Amino acid sequence: MDDQDPGGAVNAKPTVAALGIDLDAQDWRRSGEGEGALEIAFVGGAAGTGTQWVLMRVAGDPEGRVLVYDRNEWECFLEGVRGGEFDDAEG
Repeated sequence: MDDQDPGGAVNAKPTVAALGIDLDAQDWRRSGEGEGALEIAFVGGAAGTGTQWVLMRVAGDPEGRVLVYDRNEWECFLEGVRGGEFDDAEG
């Protein structure tokens, strides 16, 4: 079931499959060493849309779940990291 706003518009983000992205063809950037490291890839959207997607996965499970963020979500996340919003996330 897709999330909808009160006006009936669908707000669900696309999946990797819906975007037709070949995961093996991406230039993955790794956050560190080991199987728990995160990998990030930047993917351009369809021609003329101007959308850019940011993909995130766990390095030790490249066939597992891949999270999809739009560029605005990614920039907001980075701003939060730089601002210390997640510094006490471990408890």
